[in-house]
Amino acid sequence: MIISKDKNSSKTSFRNIFALGFVSFFTDVSTEMVLSLLPVFIVNLPGSGSAALGLIEGFAESLSYGMRVISGVFSDKIKRRKIIILVGYGISNIVKPFFAVTQNIFEAMSIRIADRIGKGIRTAPRDALLSESIEEKRRGAAFGLHRTLDQTGAILGPLAASFLIYAAGLTIRGVFWISLIPGTAALLILLLFVQERAASGRHKFKMLTGIRETLKGNFLFLLLIVGVFSLGAFNYSFILLNASEAGFDYRIVPIFYALINLSHTLIAIPSGILSDKIGKESVLALGYGAFFTSSLLLLLFPRNNFAAFLIAVIFGIYDGISNTVARAMIPKYAESAFRGTAYGLYYLVVGICFLIANVTVGVLWQFYGSSIAAAYSSILAASSIIGMILFLRRARRLEFR
Repeated sequence: MIISKDKNSSKTSFRNIFALGFVSFFTDVSTEMVLSLLPVFIVNLPGSGSAALGLIEGFAESLSYGMRVISGVFSDKIKRRKIIILVGYGISNIVKPFFAVTQNIFEAMSIRIADRIGKGIRTAPRDALLSESIEEKRRGAAFGLHRTLDQTGAILGPLAASFLIYAAGLTIRGVFWISLIPGTAALLILLLFVQERAASGRHKFKMLTGIRETLKGNFLFLLLIVGVFSLGAFNYSFILLNASEAGFDYRIVPIFYALINLSHTLIAIPSGILSDKIGKESVLALGYGAFFTSSLLLLLFPRNNFAAFLIAVIFGIYDGISNTVARAMIPKYAESAFRGTAYGLYYLVVGICFLIANVTVGVLWQFYGSSIAAAYSSILAASSIIGMILFLRRARRLEFR
């Protein structure tokens, strides 16, 4: 049951979607100004390399995903989302500029971990708040809209970073400091325009009950498929690293990140709308197929200039579909009172597997080459696509019984 169901609730709901979307927009301008330069920055720190990059990214992201369980469960318990979301965005936007004073990989790891913990705190409650702000039949489109605004910021962030370096003559560290400005704008929008719409439960919330009620049936099977895929799903850093190894100057590398985010943005709303029509699971399988294609291209054409651009575009398509549709799909398998818990469990599985994936890919990349790392990811992506096809067939058989 959703709080506040007056005659204007539909308009209020979409205002919430837009408000949260612009919070993500300004946060992503800030974040991607930093992240578009961070892989090259980190691998050039004393004692660093691609293995260190994989370790930092994997460890930081896994902690982020672990925090999503805690914050999701806690938001279900207190039946409040906004305050937790505010804490999470606040931490991330405050710590990122301090990359400007890092001198070694340990300092960089500490800041990256703090940033990702902030993301972990906010993500499950934010997704729960988004799902509670819109009805099921429009949820894919709503998450697509949010993702589009989010990724528009992710496009402008790398472009802003390149502009500040080329036109304004700033150093990488100077760009890190400037990232504080859009981050502050995001916090102001969150404070002033986002409305609380947490679900009201009929009974006292118990953590074990919520986990037990969520981890059953189709949701458990779906988590298994997602886990297999995530074991090979490296993040964008390795796409940028491939571009760098292909010979592109570090000042050009942010353009590849902008390209990833552009294709991500363009696919978000269409994939969300399509998922509302033909099923979110089917569209998610298409997203897995896009990742498989990008991995296969990386396997066949490593360090190739033209392929580097094509890989970035296809990787962005995968990222846009996956991040839109998977988030819109979770409420289908969770009661409203346990929705934050369901998002948290989903992110926990993804996070643990993400750590394994990025450390494994980083080590394989450094010691055996990018083609071997891509082969590893391709095999797991193909397995997860087969698993999703079997899952859909099983669901359809049960539907017609």
